[in-house]
Amino acid sequence: MINQVYRLVSPRQFEITYKDKSIIANDVVVRPTHLSICAADQRYYTGSRGKEAMKKKLPMALIHEGVGEVVFDPAKELPIGTKVVMVPNTPTEADPYIAENYLRTSKFRSSGYDGFMQDYVFMNRNRLVELPEELNMDVAAFTELVTIAVHAISRFEHKAHQKRDTFGVWGDGNLGYIACLILKKLYPDSKVIIFGKTDYKLSHFSFVDDAVKIDEIPETLTIDHAIECAGGKGSQYAIDQIIDHINPEGTVCLLGVSEYPVEVNTRMVLEKGLTVLGSSRSGATDFQRTVDIYKAYPEVVDYLGTLVGNVHHVAKLGEITEAFESDLSSSWGKTVMRWKI
Repeated sequence: MINQVYRLVSPRQFEITYKDKSIIANDVVVRPTHLSICAADQRYYTGSRGKEAMKKKLPMALIHEGVGEVVFDPAKELPIGTKVVMVPNTPTEADPYIAENYLRTSKFRSSGYDGFMQDYVFMNRNRLVELPEELNMDVAAFTELVTIAVHAISRFEHKAHQKRDTFGVWGDGNLGYIACLILKKLYPDSKVIIFGKTDYKLSHFSFVDDAVKIDEIPETLTIDHAIECAGGKGSQYAIDQIIDHINPEGTVCLLGVSEYPVEVNTRMVLEKGLTVLGSSRSGATDFQRTVDIYKAYPEVVDYLGTLVGNVHHVAKLGEITEAFESDLSSSWGKTVMRWKI
């Protein structure tokens, strides 16, 4: 069959390309229905990744956050119409010690490989996780972002000590919101504190135990463990504050991506015996755990609905550009494309 792929060919310019795909293979064919725009997609769209990276990566279909419906399963295990979330990470090998999302050989959609902006996506069945039929698909669209927080918390659970009375999350954006929400559901008896700088963003965190402005942190405030979701230039300031306020032998989970190296007060890291734990992306097991959380705590999906920002019906090429341009001016939440093209 001929599949249409909507690729970014240069900053702010999309073109349709055609690929001949066989449905005789073992891949499950999925029709994307809801896609979510990520900051990484925007760096490609605006050309801010830099000339060399753009030259190496483009042309490429964007989007690695998305859900869809099964239209063909050669093994007939997934009925037509089954709602699924698509896992963008595609490992080419297995390692007993290294997770799939850290293997250097793994491929990641919309980062050098075509993402989900296609008429149909052909995927190995172990890259699909079935969704509850009644799930809000606008929320489900950015499940991949939720899995990043779930993955970091899973790593934390394996490596951190058991004193977990107080968690601090730095960063009042989308990822900080999700991290606080998941922590509060998994550790209902623990205190979860959000540290941020923007009042109207902090007002969305209605479910946390406390919200603290980063320039008003009491000197006596301490936490057992922390998650840094600030990213960018804010990472360094967040890490400094975490090191100051975390209790000895706590774990610092780093999630915020910075384009430049940041300074870390290693003297206090050593003096306090801290564990600094980096996490990036996620794997199929994290997607399954996330969907299990959706099922166990339906209210999580309701809270995640607060992150649904602009919703665009995309039925033609020009409307993709409109969605990306609209997302650039959005200061809160996720831009979702209802994929009707």
